[in-house]
Amino acid sequence: MASLIDACHRISPEVPLKGRTMATLIGLLASSGLRSGEVVRLDRSDVDLANGVLLIQKTKFRKDRLVPVHTTTQAALGCYARERDAAFPMPKDQAFFLSSRGNRLSATGLQNGFAEVRKLAGLDGGKPLRPHDLRHRFAVTPLSLWHQQRADVQALLPLLATYLGHASYSDTAYYLTAAERAFLDGGAA
Repeated sequence: MASLIDACHRISPEVPLKGRTMATLIGLLASSGLRSGEVVRLDRSDVDLANGVLLIQKTKFRKDRLVPVHTTTQAALGCYARERDAAFPMPKDQAFFLSSRGNRLSATGLQNGFAEVRKLAGLDGGKPLRPHDLRHRFAVTPLSLWHQQRADVQALLPLLATYLGHASYSDTAYYLTAAERAFLDGGAA
């Protein structure tokens, strides 16, 4: 994660907001488990910086959900918002994450920026890392921890499913295989 975030600051020295946008997006994806489409659809009104809660609308399953974020993520979002507003005091739309032109960052813009960051971070060898892999990492990490703690994973699965916005627990159970493999390998995925 650190190499990805560090690479963000090198992608566009002439347009610093581009790197800041990518760093904040990658941090949010990794710390919240959101889908990349959910992140680019965030509007300013969906991000409650005072309380550290995101309103996720238009999800894959047509449900809205509230996602609390860690205080460090809340602070990073606030810092990004201040820099974004300084760069674009008259925004073209209500998007939270902006492109270097001041309009909503598109899914393609996120994918292209992520590919650029991944390459700069030296993570292009083998199977390329995708934004969705950060969601996978987010889901597998608590499952691995629960296994290590010998917790009742089946009882805790609904909590993770709700957080991830899954319509059914079986969608979340998909991550159990990866978590068990990571546990057996001696580390998180």
